[in-house]
This record gives sequence, C-alpha cells and structure tokens, in this order.
Amino acid sequence: MVEQIILSNDIMSVTISLMGAQMTSVKKYGKELLWQGDPSVWAGQAPVLFPLCGGLKDGIYTYLGKEYSIEKHGFARKSEFKVESNSRTQAVFMISSDEETKKQYPFDFEFRIIYTLNDTELSVEYKVSNLTDGPMYYSVGSHEAYSCPGGIGNYTLLFDKKENLLSNLVLDGLISRRCISLGENTDKLKLSYDLFDFDSVIFSSLKSDKVTLKNDVSGEEISVEFKDHPYLVIWTIKDAEYICIEPWCGMGSFEDGDYDITKRDGINCLKKDGCASHIHKITF
Repeated sequence: MVEQIILSNDIMSVTISLMGAQMTSVKKYGKELLWQGDPSVWAGQAPVLFPLCGGLKDGIYTYLGKEYSIEKHGFARKSEFKVESNSRTQAVFMISSDEETKKQYPFDFEFRIIYTLNDTELSVEYKVSNLTDGPMYYSVGSHEAYSCPGGIGNYTLLFDKKENLLSNLVLDGLISRRCISLGENTDKLKLSYDLFDFDSVIFSSLKSDKVTLKNDVSGEEISVEFKDHPYLVIWTIKDAEYICIEPWCGMGSFEDGDYDITKRDGINCLKKDGCASHIHKITF
C-alpha cells in the first residue's frame, strides 16, 4: 500500500504522507528544510487544519442548538487521505464526510489538498466543497514547521509591507482581544523564544501578503505568500529548532467568543453546493 507521494524536479523534492496529507520532507538540492518531527520535542511537521483552526472554548461548539466536540485543529490531520491523482510535480489528496466525521462535524463535505511544485515554489491549495443540504461552516489553515538549525535566534521574519505588529494574547488556551505590540511601522520581526511566552504569536490585522523567514547567518530565505488568508500564526516552543508559519482562514476560540459555530470569529460559510479555494505558496 502506498503511504506517501513524492513530488520532484531538478531542484526540489517534497514528500507527502497520506496520513493527514501533510508534508514530511522538503529538500532543496538534497538539504532538508522541513522540521523532522522529533517526538521528544514536537512530533508534528506540517499538519493541515480542518474543519476548525485552533481550540474550542470548553472543548465544545454548537450548531442549530446541538452540542458537538472536536479536537484542537480538527480531524483532517489524523485522517487518511485518498490520492485522486498524482504526477511528478502535482498531487491531489481528498477526504470526505462519513458517519464518524458527522459525530464531530454535522456537515457533508469533500476536502481536497492540491500540492503543485514549480521550480522552487510549492503551491498548497485547500479546496472545500459543501455537499450539505444547506449552509456549511468551516475553517482551514496550515501549520508548516521550518527547520531552524541552531535555534530561532538566528532568524528574522521579513514582511512585504510596513506593519504595526499587534499580536493577540493567548490566555489559558483562549485568544484575548487584548494585544501586545511587537513593533511599529516595521517590516522586520527578529525571532526569539521570549516572543512565545504567551503561546502563539497571532496576527489578525496584517497588510502584508507575504512573509519571509531569513537566516541571518547564511542569508537563506523561505517565503510564504498568504494573500487569501486573513490570519497569520507563528509558533514554536522553548529552545526548539523550528518555527511554524501558519496562514489561517479561521481562528481559535476567543475568551468572549460565542459557542455557536456560525458566530465564531473568522468562520467561513459555504452555501449549498458551494466550493471555496484557499491557496498559499511557499518559495524555498
């Protein structure tokens, strides 16, 4: 049984597992650029977040008066995807609703992840189709972890526009309306572990469409373009040699947020028979 798909060209190779349809390796001229999931630190690598991003207030949400529970970041990351098609430089993965998913998420859907490798650019498309007899509410996002040998102190994030870098605080796993400033009128954020004392860095009002992770020592860069994702989350843990750059279409629960899924901050709504596409592009 096939357990992974490999995309490749003369420069890059990208390995994608059928479990979660997540990347497990990204190599450029043979050099590994993706965190390799050391379970003693963090076993994740590039989980895909669907049908919710982040956690739930009290672990629950409601829809049409009924209560549901779903684990943080949704079930796609622990689902086995089917390969609909693949070639040397593109692969399409898909899961669909079934009786088990509907215990957690009461909608009929198809969810596809399309990886396309072109030169040094990897396009990642999330395609959501509503098969429900009515509206469907969802969030979707990425969680790619990039390798940072020597620690994140050797790296800087570069934004493509000048920003007032306001990050929502995270308190006891819930997002606060309170923000802290990480810089004003700047296009740079020097990385340090102190930035993550409150868990994640959450940008909910960026003007930028692209962020670049730069190694201050070698000058090597990885850029992430996320123009149709309204939120950007940055995350690591103390002394870990990776940084997650996470474009999200959706958000975790706020302290004062509503349990009703239709009222969640950043929630997406698809009409009956609707289809939506969310693309981010990574240049290595």
